Amino acid sequence: MVIPGKYLIYLGEAATRVSAKTGLGLVEWRPDLCAGQWSTGMRSVDLGVPEMTLAQALVAGARTMVIGVAPTGGAIALGWVAAIVAAIEAGLDVASGMHTRLGSIRQIAEAARRHGRTLYDVRYPAREFEVGSGRKRSGRRLLMVGTDCAVGKKYTALSIAREMNRRGMKATFRATGQTGILIAGEGVAIDAVVADFVAGAAEWLSPDNAPDHWDVIEGQGSLFHPAYAGVSTGLLHGSQPDGLVICHDAIRETIDDYPGYPIPDLRECLELNLRVARLTNPEARCVGLSVNTSGLPAKRRAAYLQDLAERFALPCIDPIATGAGPMVDFLGEIYPRSAGGISLSASPAATG
Repeated sequence: MVIPGKYLIYLGEAATRVSAKTGLGLVEWRPDLCAGQWSTGMRSVDLGVPEMTLAQALVAGARTMVIGVAPTGGAIALGWVAAIVAAIEAGLDVASGMHTRLGSIRQIAEAARRHGRTLYDVRYPAREFEVGSGRKRSGRRLLMVGTDCAVGKKYTALSIAREMNRRGMKATFRATGQTGILIAGEGVAIDAVVADFVAGAAEWLSPDNAPDHWDVIEGQGSLFHPAYAGVSTGLLHGSQPDGLVICHDAIRETIDDYPGYPIPDLRECLELNLRVARLTNPEARCVGLSVNTSGLPAKRRAAYLQDLAERFALPCIDPIATGAGPMVDFLGEIYPRSAGGISLSASPAATG
């Protein structure tokens, strides 16, 4: 699926950065593709790109309007339909990462047909997958897991892959969600795969590769999420990760949108993810923690990360504030290169 750029990012009335994470991810990692944003609410979040009308976006070179909002449940809100139709009538294609298909809404489908525009449902793969085989594959894999949804799994994976590539390492970011696919240009929206085939889709996404090649896999959901633990389990089994990175939000106290469910203890999160991962890769180990510290006062961030690093004896980063350098350094220590590729120099610790 190749989506024509540049993009006009549609925000509707999204008022928080969490709800606008698709748009934020595009601006952060593919600013070259982002012409501007279009908000229809008085208090919509600002992505830091120009606010535009449809006419201004076309003049700026936009070819596709991307829905930059990621609501719980992935439904296209009724209030968006008129804006989507207006974009089509103005001459833009439309791309969506929602569970609701654009073409399933009569007004949108008719407008696209009438004006000859293309609708891109990024969440839906264009192929079918086999069930997971459990077969060990060559190459190395690093999977992001977390204490909740929207805690930085995508940003962490992108940051690590970028740092590996900067150092001349063989590494590929593997997108498992709609925003990652829009950034990378390819991938599989794992949460749209039929449950029995999630592990198989993860195997397909991270195939056999060179011994010193890293697939850096964007995670989804959380084993502690009351709605999305299933997709996390399938990714853990199918990706057969050599390394896990625990992702966390420093100030979040309960699962997002589920106030009755507290955020798990980091040690508990690490141990459960390792137990699940070791079904298909007994040598899986945790290689670090990645924390979104944006909610902390700036003067507290360094001490917070240092405290976690000492408690777990693992690198602890914020992928935006500190970058992924310490994590990649640590990977080089525990998976050193040898003449035959990569060899393990340390056995997995019981919890780290």
